Order: sequence, then C-alpha cells, then structure tokens
Amino acid sequence: MERGNSKHGPRLDEQMSQEVSGLIQGPGAAGSRVDEFREPEPAGEDQPGTTTVPAGETRSGAPKGMSSEDVELRSRLGRFLTLSALPGDRETLIANARDNDAPDDIVADLQRLPEGTRYQTVSEVWAALGHKNETTRW
Repeated sequence: MERGNSKHGPRLDEQMSQEVSGLIQGPGAAGSRVDEFREPEPAGEDQPGTTTVPAGETRSGAPKGMSSEDVELRSRLGRFLTLSALPGDRETLIANARDNDAPDDIVADLQRLPEGTRYQTVSEVWAALGHKNETTRW
C-alpha cells in the first residue's frame, strides 16, 4: 500500500515545497530567511533590533564554565594563531600572530606567556593567560 499524497500531483508537490523552502532553511534566527520578502522589517531609529539572544548575552549556547564574552575573546585570539604555529612556544606564537597582523593587545597578551612551555591548542594558550575554558567535554 502506497502512502503518498493523493491530493496533489508530483509537480504541485514540488512547487509547494519550493514555496516554503525559505521558511525551513537557515538557523532560524531573525533575518535568516532565504526569500528577501520574508525578512522582517527593520526596527525604527529609536528601537532595538530584533534578536533571539537572551538579554545580556552576545552569543547563545556558551559552553558550561564560560561566558559568551569569554567565548568571543578566545575566538578572537584563535583568529590570529594559525594551526601551523601549534604546537608552539611563546616566541613561535608571537611571531605567528604578528605574521597574521594581530592587534597590539593580542601580541601583548602572548608576551605574558611563560617561556619554555609548548602549547598544543588555543585553549591551552587561553588557560595559560589566566582565563577559564569550558568545564565539560562533549
């Protein structure tokens, strides 16, 4: 016994699926619609923009033991350290960050690292700088 749709033909089914594809694609955040006409109107000049992130958080889903700000700052550090620099010691990391045009505050943080230690990951560098990483592993 076939359990297909008997109300419409295959062509109409395909057309109807295309009409709703903009509603079901994307992560579901405001403004993530495929079809431009489905995007919400922007907020007024004196009104805050729409968001699905809870108040006070800049990023939803921060791992346990870290705030969303910690996640953003660790990610910022990682943007200026390429995988070729890891594992690496303090001088290797500083040279790599400078090669990647890291801002002065990132280079200054890396200069605070103790000498003689090799770091395997950006998370290890982050912890050596005195910050917290997530408390649970997936």
